[in-house]
Amino acid sequence: MRIIFSRKGFDSAAGGGPSPIVDGRPISLPIPAGAASATTYGDLGLGDHCARASKGRHDAEALCHHDPMFLPDGRCLFGQVGAAQTHLANQGVGVGDVFVFFGLFREEGGDPHHRIFGFLEVEELIALADGVPDWLVDHGHPHALAMHGKNDTIYAGPGQTAVRASDALRLTIPEGPPSLWRRPDWLKPGGLSYHDRPDRWAGEQRLRSVARGQEFVADIGRRQAPREWLARIRGEITGS
Repeated sequence: MRIIFSRKGFDSAAGGGPSPIVDGRPISLPIPAGAASATTYGDLGLGDHCARASKGRHDAEALCHHDPMFLPDGRCLFGQVGAAQTHLANQGVGVGDVFVFFGLFREEGGDPHHRIFGFLEVEELIALADGVPDWLVDHGHPHALAMHGKNDTIYAGPGQTAVRASDALRLTIPEGPPSLWRRPDWLKPGGLSYHDRPDRWAGEQRLRSVARGQEFVADIGRRQAPREWLARIRGEITGS
């Protein structure tokens, strides 16, 4: 089994600033659309949040890359392509693995930090080069509206966004900076893709995450401790 730490949403480079925490709940702002999109920030009820976070560069009328897409029936659709998808494939990511989505957030008057805001348990992989199912087009998923690359892939399965911005979902250590994480005990040096350099494992329960990159894979095998951690994280996300 694999746990994938998947970076998504606004940050200083994509969008212009952190996503907000509103009424105690993290609101992940999708990045501006770089290819096909049929969804605006206004369609998602995020127009005001987008304008504020981007300092006016984007507004309710701007198209966004609505991905990952969390559906009302409790499922999530997530598309990946290019080098990031090649990395996922090379790491063997597939059915039964779990994406843990994180991004840059800031509460009013608070500090920018990385936090987990959702998950996806993979039940199905859809290679879009083999044909795009009509139901994906009907949902308006951006990867279904136009091919982004030859290895364009949709991961689908149960998923949800966080109902609260609890401390348990915060990755960044209390004193920051955003890229310096409080890592779980089970995540050992060398156990996360793109984080092989010894100096990234900054002392006990610390990890200095890479500045760029999207998909960081931890192969947990049959170990119980990572599964218990994941169960707690899912409980924090769902409020159960």
